[in-house]
Amino acid sequence: MTERTIFLIDGQSFYASIEKAARPELSKKPVAVGDPSRKSGILLAACPEAKARGVNTGLRVGEALAQCPDLVVVRPRMQTYISISLFITEIFESFTDLVEPYSIDEQFLDVTGSVSYFGSPEEIARQIQTRVLLSTGVRIRVGIGPTKILAKMATDNFAKKRPDGIFRLDSSNIESELWPLSVNQMFMVASRMTKHFVRMGLFTIGDIARLELAEFKRRMRREMGKQSDIQAEYYWQTARGIDPSPVVPSIRNKLKSVSHGKTLRSSLYTKLEDIEVVLLELVLEVCRRSRKHGYSGRVVTVGAQETDGTRGTWFHRQVTLPHATSLSHEVAAAAIGLFRTYWSGLPVSHLHVTLTQLTDDAVQQLTLFEDRVKAYNLERTTDHIIDRFGSAAIMRASSLLKSGVALERAEQIGGHYR
Repeated sequence: MTERTIFLIDGQSFYASIEKAARPELSKKPVAVGDPSRKSGILLAACPEAKARGVNTGLRVGEALAQCPDLVVVRPRMQTYISISLFITEIFESFTDLVEPYSIDEQFLDVTGSVSYFGSPEEIARQIQTRVLLSTGVRIRVGIGPTKILAKMATDNFAKKRPDGIFRLDSSNIESELWPLSVNQMFMVASRMTKHFVRMGLFTIGDIARLELAEFKRRMRREMGKQSDIQAEYYWQTARGIDPSPVVPSIRNKLKSVSHGKTLRSSLYTKLEDIEVVLLELVLEVCRRSRKHGYSGRVVTVGAQETDGTRGTWFHRQVTLPHATSLSHEVAAAAIGLFRTYWSGLPVSHLHVTLTQLTDDAVQQLTLFEDRVKAYNLERTTDHIIDRFGSAAIMRASSLLKSGVALERAEQIGGHYR
């Protein structure tokens, strides 16, 4: 059986690279993407010149400007980034039909069947780099491996540090290149898991890989309890680069829930009538998404974070409805009822609504006192208007109140400006 050849391709400083490509006057300047009007806001990306000056993703805007006074902070344009990401996917698909998005700036490619047409994996990687750079101005790094895990670790730990941005990690060099690395550089090992491994005397990836699985499980049980066997097997296989999962063009699985949340400025949301405006907006979005995917749900969950500035509490409560629904007024009645029952009265800094126990909405429960088919037709009509003209084209009058957030979110994607 032919060994697979898989790429994990990463766009270098993706958002910042797009902004610099669009504005040539910034080509040599330190650039970061964030909201320049909010000094407490977080940077979403920083270009290599900015990183060389100590500015990194996740830093607050004010801190970044203090670190690098000549830093140019550009407001994010999420729709542009999404469009360019999709365009880059089309470039990848001209080399292979097995392209799996991992994030907006990372994608897996299986080029096993492409080698006979386009040359060696390294030659394919260079061709892709050239086409993406000429088309978008984005430099890409390519990790190559026989599995998705090895391709990912090849990108993160090696390709990103090489001038040519290409690195292959496979059975010929995994022991010499990957295993000496610190255990926190292994895929899916964050600070908390690193502490567990260090307490177990496992300081490098090779320390895990060289253990027999049974011995590693024994150590994990002693450190984390009997329930850790599945985790142990996952990390042991990761250290050895074992990953049979295929690159799949479609990664959509059957939905188990539909949810929507919003972080709020607690100083503004102290009254029930203001909070309920946002709660209704969340319900409307949850129901619209459910209908878009052809689902109704029977369990409604409301979560809220309350704070008085010195202490904070969370509550999550749910209710099971008599029948599955994605009608806004039915879900709203349940959500508002839950909130009124369990809210302690403190200002609210976060709200979310979730619909679960999803079923196909092709079959609808009829009632004696309401024409639910007519109600669904009405809501689907509003869905079509929103899909065609945008979420600001039609909305509840309550969203125009000062407490409403739907109008602001209509100008955003993922909480950031389009």
